[in-house]
Amino acid sequence: MFKRQKPTKSRWGTLMLLIVTMSLTIGSCRTDKTKVIKFSHVGPPEDARQVTALKFKEIVETRSEGLITVEVYYGAQLGGDRDAIEGVRLGTIQMTTAGAGIFANFEPKMGITALPYLFDSLEEAWAFNDSALNARVSELLLKQNMRVLANWENGFRSLTNSVRAIEHVDDLKGLKIRTPENPVILATLKAMGANASPLPWAEVYMALQQGIFDGQENPIHIIFDQKIYEVQKHLALTCHIYEPMPVVINEQFWAGLTSDQQTIIKDAAIQTQTFNRQFIKTKTEQMLEKMKEEGVLVTSPDLAGFREATDSVYSQFVEVFGEELINDVYGFVKHDKVD
Repeated sequence: MFKRQKPTKSRWGTLMLLIVTMSLTIGSCRTDKTKVIKFSHVGPPEDARQVTALKFKEIVETRSEGLITVEVYYGAQLGGDRDAIEGVRLGTIQMTTAGAGIFANFEPKMGITALPYLFDSLEEAWAFNDSALNARVSELLLKQNMRVLANWENGFRSLTNSVRAIEHVDDLKGLKIRTPENPVILATLKAMGANASPLPWAEVYMALQQGIFDGQENPIHIIFDQKIYEVQKHLALTCHIYEPMPVVINEQFWAGLTSDQQTIIKDAAIQTQTFNRQFIKTKTEQMLEKMKEEGVLVTSPDLAGFREATDSVYSQFVEVFGEELINDVYGFVKHDKVD
């Protein structure tokens, strides 16, 4: 009968050397050939950010034939918006997307689109986002080690509350409204007469449910996806602020890519930008109808009073954005709001 021989010490040594060599070889292949992108955002699984990020992942991995891997972390698994942006700046995260106003904490001029009633339509906003003027502003983030690849969609912000219907700007007086940590949005709500203050997003639902805040403001898709309508029965389509969602990549990581890899990633960001815009536009109408079915009372107030009330916001931020940039932006969108 055949008896298996015990490996000798020399054979064990040869075997271990072979295993170590193979491990090093495999590790070397992963390091040298495969690029891994950690893509972080705060949206839930059904959110437009997650849907679009997965599409971005598919395009990049297919076109690169697996030599670029995209790991998508949704729902703030790697931290909130500011945490993710800081991670990209430091290089611990390769990519993220967040509202432009959040990037203003790192480069103030990134918040220029948050000026109230800057755009009258999504198409007008998209034209600005795709312009050389906006590219000039986006390039300022390079000083923070971040490169803007595209601008996904966040949409126009509207108001919800649990107290009363908003038909006129005066209806906001005395209401305690939550805002993000964005000085332009905060100033805009205060100019409308609201008692506005910031609160971290993770605490918002509970604060609204407990009546600590009367209301909040956000794009329709966020109001719907985060189920704000469960604790807020009044929705006013004020469309007071527009905000894109820049998609950024760590500049050092970008510089370490080949030109072909850069092209694949850039093209995927632009391709998904087109998808994302149409996705948000279509879903917004569907979400409004679903919220109405859930008993939400939707109003479309006359915006003239809102525009007039927020005129003072522009002068408050001349020093932040610069008079030249403000004039250039308003010249681009053909609004005669700056003398």
